[in-house]
Amino acid sequence: MKTFLKQFMMVLSLFTLVTLMLAPSLAKTEEMTKKKAIMEPTSTTKAAELRTKLNILLQEHVFLAAAATGAALGGRQAEFEAAATALDGNSLDLSRAIGSVYGPDAEKAFLPLWRKHIGFVVDYTTGVATKDQAKQDKAVADLVQYTKDFGAFINSASPSLPGDVVANLVKTHVLTLKAVIDAQAAGDQVKAYTELRKAASHMEMIADPLAETIVKQFPKKFASK
Repeated sequence: MKTFLKQFMMVLSLFTLVTLMLAPSLAKTEEMTKKKAIMEPTSTTKAAELRTKLNILLQEHVFLAAAATGAALGGRQAEFEAAATALDGNSLDLSRAIGSVYGPDAEKAFLPLWRKHIGFVVDYTTGVATKDQAKQDKAVADLVQYTKDFGAFINSASPSLPGDVVANLVKTHVLTLKAVIDAQAAGDQVKAYTELRKAASHMEMIADPLAETIVKQFPKKFASK
């Protein structure tokens, strides 16, 4: 037993000695790795940043739109105005994000186009609140046409993204947001929030392919320096 303990202590001492000898080298290697990661951003990192930014902005759009429609249907005018202001701020951020890639002309064209569909959502919400079916139907028709216009806009900026594919993705966005509004109008808050989660989650289906296409279309903007 004493012999075993003696051998064990010798091995432990040797292990400790080796660890102490290697520690400075390991620390230096770790420090160099961290510095390299900070000083040399990769194209993957820049692409991930774009993807994250678009996802955040598009999901924020859904949450703010739902906040605005919920307040409008509840007759909370001050809350509606605050949410609408925040929603337009989100639209400005989205247009700047588009402009940072496609240029100032695209930014100027995007903003009124994006605001247009928000106006149609307001029209639909007003129709629901006043029980005006004709107004609701017109708003839905306008939104369906809008999806085609938006698809054409994105296709003109990024030809590798088919306009009809984009239109279908935006149509799902419109329909999922409509489901939120309908639930809000019915006073079914559980369903409203369930549908809101679906609507927000869907925006990833728009943000991800758009980000991927942009990175491929403008490789120099996302290349490591």
